[in-house]
Parts: sequence; C-alpha cells; structure tokens
Amino acid sequence: MTAGVAGAQDAPLPCSAIRQSLEDAWWTGPMLANSAATLPRGHFLIEPYLYDIAGAHSNGFGSRTYVLYGLAERLTVGFIPIAGFNSLSDAPSSSGVEMGDLTLLAQYGLTQFHEGSWVPATAIEVQQSFPTAKYDGLDRPSDGFGSGAYTTMLAFNSQKYFWLPNRRILRMRFNVSEAFSSKVSLEDVSVYGTADGFRGDARPGRSFFADAAWEYSLTRNWVLALDVTYGHSGNTRVTGFNILDPNSMQNPSSILLNSGTSDAFGFAPAIEYNWKPNLGVLLGTRVIPDGHNTPVTITPAIAINFVH
Repeated sequence: MTAGVAGAQDAPLPCSAIRQSLEDAWWTGPMLANSAATLPRGHFLIEPYLYDIAGAHSNGFGSRTYVLYGLAERLTVGFIPIAGFNSLSDAPSSSGVEMGDLTLLAQYGLTQFHEGSWVPATAIEVQQSFPTAKYDGLDRPSDGFGSGAYTTMLAFNSQKYFWLPNRRILRMRFNVSEAFSSKVSLEDVSVYGTADGFRGDARPGRSFFADAAWEYSLTRNWVLALDVTYGHSGNTRVTGFNILDPNSMQNPSSILLNSGTSDAFGFAPAIEYNWKPNLGVLLGTRVIPDGHNTPVTITPAIAINFVH
C-alpha cells in the first residue's frame, strides 16, 4: 500500500495542470506596442515591417524597420528608417519610392519583471525624428513623405506576464506617448495642403497615443495578439501668402489653414509564429474605423523579428 501511494504521488501531472514556464513561451511582439524590455549589452534586434495603408482612394505602401542595440545595462539605442510609395486613384501617384524622416531612439529600463512579483517591466523611451524627407517644393503632394519638423516623442512603456486558469501565459503591454513638433517653413506645394507659390509656415499640433496589447501563448511557437489603440492629434495651423497672387502678397497672413483636431480608435489583431526564441514572424491588420476627422483605413502588415 505504501509503495502504491508513493507511486501515485510520483506520477506526472497531466499537461493541462503544468504551469507554462517563461522559457517555453516564445514571442515576436504585437503589431503596434513597443516592448518595455531593453536588450542585453552587446546584443541587437532587427525588425522590418512591410505594410499597406489602404484608404478609400489610396494605398500607402511602406516599410518601417527597427534597428536596436543594447548599448549598456538597461539602455537600448537605435534608429528607424522608413520608405514608402503612395498610389492614388483620384490624383497622381508618387513618382517613385521615397525615404521618410529618420528617427533615432533611446530606451532606459526602470524596472524588470520577476515571476511572482506584481511589478511590471517599465521603461522610458525617447524618439527624435529629423526632417530628412521631402515635404515641400513638391511636384505633386503624393511625393511628400516627411513632416519638415523636428519631432520629439516621449513614451512610458510597460509589460507584464499573467498565468491564465489553463496555466498558459498572457503577456500584456500598456504604452502611452506624447509628441511635440517644431515650426516648419513652407514653400510651394507641400504635405500641409499648400499650393504652388505659397510662402509661410506650419505649426503642427501635439499628438497623444495610448496602446494596450495582449499576447496569448497558444503553443510555444504560435501566439495570438491584439492591440487596442487611441490617438489624438492637435490642430495644425498653416499661415502665409501666395507670391503668385498680388492681393495675397499685400497681406503676409492672407492664407490660413487649420486641420482641426482628430481622434482615432483602432485595433490590430495578429498571429505570430516563432521558429526559435530569437526569430519569429508576425502577420496582422490594423483597422481604424471612421472617427472624428479621421478616415477609415485598413493596414495589413507583415514583420520579421530577429534578436542576436
């Protein structure tokens, strides 16, 4: 009898009763939310995205690549090159593939997640965009892929792991950010809606963005992901005059354009497949329904995440 009891106690638990370990869960990351983790010193991450921002009369084909490096303990630095091509059905399309504004970033880890603790991983992130792309003096508006502004984005990123009743892991990220842009001098046709002969400037409004994301570890290789987002953009004010119009030239502020504020809610379901702990692919779609001063867009995307 004693031997029988001991044997029953030593019998392995059914798979459904075994709590999934963090090492058994491989991740690529959701479509939109940035990680709160920082890379170990000397390691790097490369994650290129290919996407199509599909609207009612346009397709914005683009690529966006995150190139990150662990510079020091808790400090990750990197840059984000962007390229794109605009295809329009009711106006001339881009004359060719163009590069977007270049962004540099740095992220410093504040806290790290430890199993059994309620404290999530948290980090402060700074992104600085430089006006390296075309934004005014354009032959056609669709050739503009930059803002012309120096834009600083400050973000707070967080990440935590939860074990569900079925003992599988649910990873959650919650990020908030705000961006500030400098004044932009404009000439002729620009991305701000100005025409040939325009002289003046634009003052982009502040923008706020929040993203809650969840990833469910279906198996070690397969992950289901979902982002839910909210974005608010302040009014962009454009003032100036047109040198081709004598009446306009007599009044330095005869042209006034206001974009108005805008609000956008969105969601982005995705599926991840991870070949290895450091290599995976993501396939997802961001959907932004009709909102306040915001058109409907559907953006399918694919990304590959590689860490070394």
